[in-house]
Amino acid sequence: MENATGMGNLELYQQFRAVPENAQRAITGGRLKGKTEINPMWRIKALTEVFGPCGIGWKYEITKKWLQPCEKTGEIAAFVDLNLYFLDKSTGTWSEAIPGTGGSMFCANERNGPNCSDECYKMATTDALSVAAKALGVGADIYWQADSTKYTTDADPAQQQGKAKKPVCAKCGRPLQGLQFKNGQTITLEQAQIKFDGLCYSCWKKQQATQKEAQA
Repeated sequence: MENATGMGNLELYQQFRAVPENAQRAITGGRLKGKTEINPMWRIKALTEVFGPCGIGWKYEITKKWLQPCEKTGEIAAFVDLNLYFLDKSTGTWSEAIPGTGGSMFCANERNGPNCSDECYKMATTDALSVAAKALGVGADIYWQADSTKYTTDADPAQQQGKAKKPVCAKCGRPLQGLQFKNGQTITLEQAQIKFDGLCYSCWKKQQATQKEAQA
């Protein structure tokens, strides 16, 4: 079936759905262990291949940026709202807005105290663009798989119970523990498990550095 643009309803979806293996990275630790991360530059390439260069065949506009503090932890997250558009070559008109919202940490509590990122809005924009592009089917085969993304959770109660009984780092296997910062602030074991995605502090820092490099 065709839509008003003359394209089949699944035409774009079919073009965008498959993600090459070299654009995929298995997440091996933390809360997202066993799930798949998609290289953000592959999304740019996919949109460009189908629509043309950014600004000519497709574009996005940031509609809102804001910081959201957490009263409980004192941390601050950055969020971005944007609209994605693509040019319909058959009619020469731009599509309706495809919205996306993304987030990233601006100020996070770490062992040596609060650490603020000067790239939080950049990373939040990348996240928001991935959300909007997903509505077109970009990376659909990855998102379709059960328990394959950060938006799904483990469904095995026995597995979850086992993790709760033996709180160890999902990557290196060392026991997890609470932390105390120089300013006197403490993080309990339960809070550390959530904050560091099931990793020890050392492995969590390495994962953050790897993800930051991938998004740079």
